Amino acid sequence: MIPKKIFQRIWAIAGAVSVRSKILGIVLGFIILLGVGVTIQSRYALTATMTTQLEEQSVSVSRDLAARSTDLILLNDLLGLHDLLDETLANNPSVRYAFMMDAQGQVIAHTFQGGFPLDLLSINAVRADEHHHTVLIKTDEGHVWDTAVPILDGKVGTVRIGLSDETMQAALSTLTAQLLLTIVLVSAAGILVAVFLTWILTRPILSLVHATQLVAKGDFSPRVLRWADDEIGDLADAFNAMTEELARTDELRRERESLRRQLLEKVITTQEDERRRIARELHDSTSQNLTSLIVGLRIMETNCAQCAAQSKATDLRQVASKTLDEVHDLSMRLRPRALDDLGLAAALERLVSEWQTRYKIPVDVIIHLSERLPGDVETALYRIVQETLTNIGRHAKSKSASILIEKHGDTVRAIVEDDGIGFDVNTNYGERHLGLLGMRERAELLNGTLTIESTPERGTSIFIEIPLTLHSVVGEN
Repeated sequence: MIPKKIFQRIWAIAGAVSVRSKILGIVLGFIILLGVGVTIQSRYALTATMTTQLEEQSVSVSRDLAARSTDLILLNDLLGLHDLLDETLANNPSVRYAFMMDAQGQVIAHTFQGGFPLDLLSINAVRADEHHHTVLIKTDEGHVWDTAVPILDGKVGTVRIGLSDETMQAALSTLTAQLLLTIVLVSAAGILVAVFLTWILTRPILSLVHATQLVAKGDFSPRVLRWADDEIGDLADAFNAMTEELARTDELRRERESLRRQLLEKVITTQEDERRRIARELHDSTSQNLTSLIVGLRIMETNCAQCAAQSKATDLRQVASKTLDEVHDLSMRLRPRALDDLGLAAALERLVSEWQTRYKIPVDVIIHLSERLPGDVETALYRIVQETLTNIGRHAKSKSASILIEKHGDTVRAIVEDDGIGFDVNTNYGERHLGLLGMRERAELLNGTLTIESTPERGTSIFIEIPLTLHSVVGEN
């Protein structure tokens, strides 16, 4: 079961790669695999050969140094011994160090410049009956073959030299670099050949892929040529037939979307016009009538100080005053005159002031607008903020809220935030959900965007962005 899953996983990864990449991968992989195999085999063979040569060289140099130093040790010619060691280092660049010990194991001559390292004495030792004894020492700079050779069967002393593998490593590095360069050149040639072959084989497929990508972006105009009378040619014909059908379907969709937008714009325009008319009638007619009634009742109340109907007139005047306040509030809700006369900033300040009085929730309002916005943009922003404040007051249970509106170049941005209980934006919350849909439709009608960010128990943020140059005119000024 596990091998099958592994195979399916590998096959899924390989199947996700393009045909061109598969061919290039096979060619390049074969070249790299062959090159790496040759490199490893060559390094292994060269390492074995050079290691044997280094060991033999270490023994040869040690035996030669032991033979030439016998008389000098017997004559106690220390100067001659030092000259002999220096000559050995000069003639053998691979020799890192050399030194001699007498029969008692005391060092009588060495090539170390900074003093003889005493811990080196215990690393290697040779018996009198041995031809030589070699140990491999690991250092920070590489490996050293330390070879000890007895002088006159150990009766005179011992010679030890250390032979570095730097020469061998340099040769291996040179060989590896040459092999890698060869691999790169062969890989480049193989890639060129593979690219040419894949270009011939995959050109029709790539044309289909490119056309499909354009279709995925909404462009149904591309058509592909029939390269040959094979399966790919049949696929090209089927693709062309599909794009033609998609183009017709998209045209119908665009027409329906245009009609829907026009209808929605008409509905919003009619709604705002009706609100304006009703608000004007309430302000101009109903409010004046109620005001006249209140004045008349006040006069009657004053002139009939001793009348029994005075208390009744007082009650009627209070009812009329309350009704006048309600009519005024209803008029402001339907269509605030400040929005038409003074602009968005004044209308929002009035809206926020009344909202705070009703819900007792503080609101920070920051508006950076140097001039009036187009009427449809002001109306949309006012209605969106109004609906947002309504949702905050009814559902959010927040302690504070904030409103920011500012203009950036040809775009106006608005942010409304609260610290309430928040909600899941993907869940339908009935009336609130319908209000959010209405807010989003208002923004989209002006080619704008409305983004809602909310997390339960962490508040809600609403971001509105509307372009000022490409907005759709709703018909308000």
